[in-house]
Amino acid sequence: MNTNIFWLRTFGIFGILGGLTLFAGDMLFYYNSESINIAENMGNVSDARIIASGVSAFFATLFYLLGLGQIYYAFKPSPKKIRNIVLISFASLLVLYGVVHGAYVGIATSAKLAVQNNLDITKSTALALKTNNTLRLFGYPIFLVLSIYFLSQVWKGNTLYPKWIIFFFPLIPFIIQFILAEFLTGTARLIILGGYLNLILVLFFFASTIALWNKEIES
Repeated sequence: MNTNIFWLRTFGIFGILGGLTLFAGDMLFYYNSESINIAENMGNVSDARIIASGVSAFFATLFYLLGLGQIYYAFKPSPKKIRNIVLISFASLLVLYGVVHGAYVGIATSAKLAVQNNLDITKSTALALKTNNTLRLFGYPIFLVLSIYFLSQVWKGNTLYPKWIIFFFPLIPFIIQFILAEFLTGTARLIILGGYLNLILVLFFFASTIALWNKEIES
């Protein structure tokens, strides 16, 4: 097997593992088969689950960043400046994924203390939640820049990707979540929407790996 093809596939698998790892971390925080109240669920999970979820952010971010090796190869035909913009913005988003997830430890810990001491969960988690939401704000302009350059280069044929990858780029699934939110209920809503941002990256890296599976790349 061509070495470049081997690494293309391997990087894609790492990206998928990153998404699955952080999705599992999400579920460790707040999955409960008997309740869909995220705050209450976090307040009742074990210490071990909170710790494991927090640790998952490190491994998931590492896997995600290794997955970017696939994007680097796919954008080799693009102008170097644009390729660097795509890589830096994508990497920034993936790091932010890990940071935001790690910040959830503060929310979960606050919720747990509220439950243990009969405090108001909403008030107890307010500051940690505000911090988390503030961190998320940094992601929107970065995602906008990434979307513009990624989609335009794929559309112009300046990458190794076929144009159909556009449908699996995170922008479209991100928009679709608002439609799904109108129909999903119960545990399905908790699982799918609760870990949605990671699931759309699993979908993207899976599609990316399929698209590049047999691509020949110049060294």
